[in-house]
Amino acid sequence: MSTTILKKRILIPGRVTEMTLDAPEIAAKAKPGNFVILRVAEDGERFPLTIADADAGKGTITIVYLVLGKSTAILDSLGEGDAVLDLCGPLGRATDIHKVGTVICVGGGTGIAAMHHIAKGHAQAGNKVVSVIGARSADLLLFEEELSKFSHEVLIATDDGSKGQKGFVTQVLKERLESDPEVKEVVAVGPVPMMRAVAEVTRPFGVKTVVSLNSIMVDGIGMCGACRVRVDDSIRFACVDGPEFDAHKVDFGELMMRLGSYVPQEKQSYKCYCECHGKES
Repeated sequence: MSTTILKKRILIPGRVTEMTLDAPEIAAKAKPGNFVILRVAEDGERFPLTIADADAGKGTITIVYLVLGKSTAILDSLGEGDAVLDLCGPLGRATDIHKVGTVICVGGGTGIAAMHHIAKGHAQAGNKVVSVIGARSADLLLFEEELSKFSHEVLIATDDGSKGQKGFVTQVLKERLESDPEVKEVVAVGPVPMMRAVAEVTRPFGVKTVVSLNSIMVDGIGMCGACRVRVDDSIRFACVDGPEFDAHKVDFGELMMRLGSYVPQEKQSYKCYCECHGKES
């Protein structure tokens, strides 16, 4: 089905955009961890985006995306009042949320937006939420204000030290785990190297750790098999078995290898699009 863009907000100029979409049927059933599949042109590809927030009362969902290739560039060319050609969802298994106590939610890059919906769900379930977010610099941080509305604490790490602690989110996470034995669960969403590093930090502490995998996806309903990932030495499909899995059982090496399968073609497609539209690639 098509959907109308109700609101468009530039979070990081030329890089990251937030859109609020009119999608009452999806909003009514969307839960933390779910994602949608979009198609913005008749000859365009289908691509997944995690639901950053949903408002069943208003019938809206929020998505946040990084302008990285041709499809996201086309999406970013649309404005408020324009229509997204196809929108399918909510897809994937929702986050398994229960009242457990203290939960640390770690986000990096645009993964912070995806983590936001999960952190909000944990807060609504009565858990103490500690949000840890990171970026290269302060101007690249996302959703700090939104997370502060329900998080008990928002801890920040930047590579250059321009805000919060200088360094990586894994350093902040390790320090918190060492000082707080009451942490029951860690959730991480972001670049694969970051999620892999989080898994290694939490492993010695024996804390349950969940990651949301961004594997290559085509149909999003378990038919194509493109999103396969290896978990606990078994093949799973991120679209129907995930996208969230036990971080300590994920084969991150294979995931990273598969994610690089079409990088040359993606770069060429984006370059051609930018040349045709007078944009910088």
